[in-house]
Amino acid sequence: MIPRSLIALLAAGAMVVPAAGRDGSTETYPSDDAFATFVPKADTRQHRIDYSVWTEALAAFVVSMGPPLRRIPPPEPGPNGTRIRIGHNSIYRLDGAMVGFSLMDREVIANIGQYRRDLEAVADGLDIQSLPRNEQLAFWLNLHNVAMIEKVAEVWPVRQPREIMVDGVPLDEARFINVEGVSLSPRDIREKIVYANWKSPEVIYGFWRGEIGGPAIQRQAFEGRDLAQQLERTAREFANSRRGVEKRGDTLHVSRFYAEAAPFFFPDFEADLRAHLAKYAEGPVADMLAKTDEVNASLSEYDIADLSGGYRANAFFSNGRLNPAAVRTLAERQRKLEYVERKLPRSGTVIFSNIDLPGDPPDKGEVE
Repeated sequence: MIPRSLIALLAAGAMVVPAAGRDGSTETYPSDDAFATFVPKADTRQHRIDYSVWTEALAAFVVSMGPPLRRIPPPEPGPNGTRIRIGHNSIYRLDGAMVGFSLMDREVIANIGQYRRDLEAVADGLDIQSLPRNEQLAFWLNLHNVAMIEKVAEVWPVRQPREIMVDGVPLDEARFINVEGVSLSPRDIREKIVYANWKSPEVIYGFWRGEIGGPAIQRQAFEGRDLAQQLERTAREFANSRRGVEKRGDTLHVSRFYAEAAPFFFPDFEADLRAHLAKYAEGPVADMLAKTDEVNASLSEYDIADLSGGYRANAFFSNGRLNPAAVRTLAERQRKLEYVERKLPRSGTVIFSNIDLPGDPPDKGEVE
């Protein structure tokens, strides 16, 4: 069950510290010229948006599946020993993170939609493009992901998010988001705002696409002050997972998301992507980079990144009992973590943020 305090927090909406004014324009731009309004400005204001409400929601709904093991989960018998499997059957189901859509009731979903509209209103009042660049980027990443979760939750259960239509338009192309009078789709936010105005390929890992095959959603909102570290963690997990990189013969197979982002970040696709992956590759993936001759963007998995795999429980499992497909996924996750505890060396990461050292540049931690 979702705590009622969380529902109240979502209903309360976004918080801005402090506020700034705008002219209140609501013009809708019919052409791509509209996106010029979102080009970051040189003279920035030291405002910050508080996403603590969204962090609490993510902590309630998102389950990290642990470090990438590059192992295919062993097959398990279905109910009563049959071969029928409920929920997920993807080989990537223990990678990344999963969202518990089966835990969201109609009130929670409605409040997520209201939170998305509150973020849009924040942009109308604050002039997003005048914020520090990391604050702008955090806003676009969070708005995109809130909108995606909202629309997936509205139609759940669904096996593949690419099947979702919004007013007859595929979800990724549907312009149901409105910022400063401009109607935007999730793809618009990625390609026409962020990819067009940021040079760092790390930004691609901040966008959740609803699919197991994509970068994982995090259990906390993106924050301008910690953004570089947050994106680095997400990049490292994806680049070292089987859904991100795989070797078959002499070919390095990579996620199709890299090809999608290539016009913006990898113009010389093979050379640029190899250099990018080398920053994050560990162990087996580092070895793959050294022992392959060509790159093929062929990896994909369109199934939903949902604990139950888009499976709705029957009435027997209602009244607060957890979806049986989600229970199965959580049990597999537990066995994976027990394996990690037994077999892999202990490691940890200590992250420092908001610490300025002598000689640090003024834009330390800024995502270019």
